[in-house]
Amino acid sequence: MTPKPNALPWLWLSAAVIVFDQLSKWWALHALQPAGMPHPVISGFLNWTLAFNTGAAFSFLADGAGWQRWFFVLLALVIGAVLVAWLARTPRRDWRTALPLALIVGGAVGNLIDRLHAAQVTDFIHVYFRQWSYPVFNLADCGITVGAVMLIAFGLFAGKPGNGVR
Repeated sequence: MTPKPNALPWLWLSAAVIVFDQLSKWWALHALQPAGMPHPVISGFLNWTLAFNTGAAFSFLADGAGWQRWFFVLLALVIGAVLVAWLARTPRRDWRTALPLALIVGGAVGNLIDRLHAAQVTDFIHVYFRQWSYPVFNLADCGITVGAVMLIAFGLFAGKPGNGVR
C-alpha cells in the first residue's frame, strides 16, 4: 500500500512568508528611522511606523523582565512543530487545511527569527482611522492572523449543505 501524499510541500508557502517578512523588516529597519515616526502611505488610514515589540500581540507581556522572550520562542517552536505535524497528516489536496497552516507556520517562524536575533519583533504597518488606531504589526502577523481566520472559517463552514465547500 502506497502512502497518500501529505501536505508538507505547502511549507513552500511558509518559506515565502518568512522571506517576505524578513525582507520587509530589513527594509523597515533601514528606511523608517527614527522609530515611532509615522511615514504616511495612505493619508488618514495607513502609515509605515517603525516599532519594536518584546511581547506578543498588542504588546502582551512586553513589560516583562526578559523572560517573555524565551517563553514566546518556546511557544513558537511548539506551535510550529504541532502545525508541521498536522500538515504531515493532511492530504496534499486539502488546501483548506494546508493553506492556513502554512501561513501560520510562516508567520510564527518570521517572528521567531526576530526574537532569536534581536530579542524583539520589528513592526512597521500602522492602520488607523481618525481617533481609532490599531497596534503596529508586520507581515508575519498578517500570515498568522489570515491563516487563523481561514482555519476557523473553513472549519465552521466545511461540509455544510449548500455552501459549495466539500
